[in-house]
Amino acid sequence: MEVAPFVWILTIVGIVGLLAFDFFFHVRKAHTPTLKESALWSGIYVGIAVLFGLGVLWFGGPTMGTEYFAGYVTEKALSVDNLFVFLIIMASFKVPRADQQKVLLFGIVFSLIARTGFIFLGAALINSFAWVFYLFGLILLITAGNLLKPSNHDDDSDSFIVRMAKKFLPASEHYDGDKLFTMENGKKVLTPMLLVMIAIGATDILFALDSIPAIFGLTQNVFIVFTATAFSLMGLRQLFFLIDGLLDRLIFLSYGLATILGFIGVKLILHALHENNVPFINDGEPVNVVEISTGLSLSVILGVLVITILASIFSPKGKAKNAVSGAKRHATEYLDLNYETNMGERDKIFAKMCREEQQIRSLPEKYKRLIRNETEFIALIKKAHAEHDEAQVRAGIK
Repeated sequence: MEVAPFVWILTIVGIVGLLAFDFFFHVRKAHTPTLKESALWSGIYVGIAVLFGLGVLWFGGPTMGTEYFAGYVTEKALSVDNLFVFLIIMASFKVPRADQQKVLLFGIVFSLIARTGFIFLGAALINSFAWVFYLFGLILLITAGNLLKPSNHDDDSDSFIVRMAKKFLPASEHYDGDKLFTMENGKKVLTPMLLVMIAIGATDILFALDSIPAIFGLTQNVFIVFTATAFSLMGLRQLFFLIDGLLDRLIFLSYGLATILGFIGVKLILHALHENNVPFINDGEPVNVVEISTGLSLSVILGVLVITILASIFSPKGKAKNAVSGAKRHATEYLDLNYETNMGERDKIFAKMCREEQQIRSLPEKYKRLIRNETEFIALIKKAHAEHDEAQVRAGIK
């Protein structure tokens, strides 16, 4: 179904308007969003995406509506996985909590621009070369295999992109608010804020290489691909702060995403065989194979995600890993005086660390082995306690 140009224009204006609203009313003034604020706006953006999908269903018919929701759910799940990497990058650059919103919004805008380019490139390739479906399917199968590798999200080492940014773009040691450049010893130099945005932007391009083939495996309608991708990115900033403490809990997410990407990869290859014109496959003639419907795809995607999330939430190992990684992260954040300057928020971070510390003490011995570099971990926790005690003495509480 062809989409009228005025519909494209209205959609793009609406998406740009939402991004502008997000910047001027939430991100422009640096602050740490509350859980209530994050939950409210996450719900609003999901609601907008669902309403848009219902509009597609009403005006475009069941096929377009099902394709949109299948694409939206898949892209949303992949974006949650991307949040792990964003968390690691921002921890590596020690981005102050209040400025993380701006970094995330930049990442969303850059991701949208990069993916839009890939969408139109992918559409042009598909229209010109049917064998591209084979390529997209292979990319998804390889990505699924990589997701099954252990330590997919390792926060103990910098990614290649982060190392390259730090090596080739030396910057000042300290942030200057949210400025990208600052004066140091009379010279204009980069700030870590610019480096982290470069790292996020480069990572977004890599994400697009997996994301776009995945959604093209569900629909070849460019309007659906674009809108499902765009709305999956909207609200990602709020979602980051909403599930920040739960990210480490989703220990089976990579397996769920591997299953979904593998399933879509097989779907793409089956579709490629059905439309085959590659000379060395069946003499360039289409192959009579079963094709997977979009409705079945949506059911599989939702089913895998529900099972993955429930298994992660109720897994004893997930609870243990969440407590260990959470205690380490909150201790590090508390000791970094530039991370959060509001004393009330600092006390909340310390309280979270203490709760996680209690959870770790009550863990069965087999789960305590999840603590890597135990000596360093214990020293970090003790240092956080010592800093908290000193802060209370200075405040006259002790």
